[in-house]
Amino acid sequence: MRLLALVPAIYDTSPGQRFRMEQWEPLLRRRGVEITFEPFESEELHSVLYQPGNLRRKLSLVLRAALRRITALRSLSDYDAVYVFREAALLGPPLVERWIQSRGVPIVFDFDDAVWVPTVSPTNGYLSLLKFPAKTRTACKISAHVMAGNDYLARYAQRVNRNVTVIPTTIDTDKYTIEAKHKADDVPVIGWSGSHSTAKYLDALRPALSRLAERRKFRLRVIGAPEFKMDGVEVEALPWRSESEVADLRPMDIGVMPLPNDRWTRGKCGLKALQYMALGIPTLCSPVGVNTAIIRDGDNGMLAATPDEWVEKLEQLLRSAPLRTQLGAAGRATVEAGYSAVSQAPRVQDILEAAVGKRGS
Repeated sequence: MRLLALVPAIYDTSPGQRFRMEQWEPLLRRRGVEITFEPFESEELHSVLYQPGNLRRKLSLVLRAALRRITALRSLSDYDAVYVFREAALLGPPLVERWIQSRGVPIVFDFDDAVWVPTVSPTNGYLSLLKFPAKTRTACKISAHVMAGNDYLARYAQRVNRNVTVIPTTIDTDKYTIEAKHKADDVPVIGWSGSHSTAKYLDALRPALSRLAERRKFRLRVIGAPEFKMDGVEVEALPWRSESEVADLRPMDIGVMPLPNDRWTRGKCGLKALQYMALGIPTLCSPVGVNTAIIRDGDNGMLAATPDEWVEKLEQLLRSAPLRTQLGAAGRATVEAGYSAVSQAPRVQDILEAAVGKRGS
């Protein structure tokens, strides 16, 4: 099978792509699926897109990217199906998706966020107005099959398409392994991984972590927001780097994933929690969206809804190394059982083959 993958970002830069099709690709290749990735972004566009300002340059680069996308589709007849992750073009209505449909080539649409919810980027406010989030509904409707990262997303897709399957975001369990910790001191580390745009979720823990710091000694490791600081708390802030991602996560003794409860966050697929759990790091999350499906409170991780609960449960974990080990091992087992790339890639192949089988029927 030959599959054309229309993805938003250049290779190994976007979490959604990296922990979905990019991760499944080598496993699918061994099963006879040949995937050609066509990113919408260019290197130049990627370098400026998430920086403030430069609106004219960004818009010019986006238009060039759209022309490249059209050029890539000239070879559409060479492929058995098209995989679209989130959207075929960064801006505008679903013209590319409709054009592919008109050529009779089956589309498998995959999404891991509530991308139909209008949002305004802090760095691209005006460009955000051109994103046409309602095109998600069209993409779901015209696709031969929809892969949704969780039940919340699946329910949205099922309004317009009966062929919807939940495929969770997955972890490469050969790469993410439990190893003995080697630290220069005995100060426990509470860790969070994200980006500048998601650091606002960690901000919500400021009161709880400040209270906790008055009771217990710990260090806060922040990955992906290197300028992050917190009064009264020792912070070690690092940039995110693909090549050292796992090594940067390993020193964490506790992993946290705070989230508000809204239409956007209910669409998230629990990637941070799964990364921590795969490394045997005990995980504490807000009980929002898929987190309540991944985490069984007190069994394979913990859930905290209020500042008092965050303080209480973080203190429990800081106080007890055996509890951390127990929850960490259970979390790892959860990932191996249902959230590993190797467990989900065969299901993805079945979906692709079913979509190709419908071609011309």
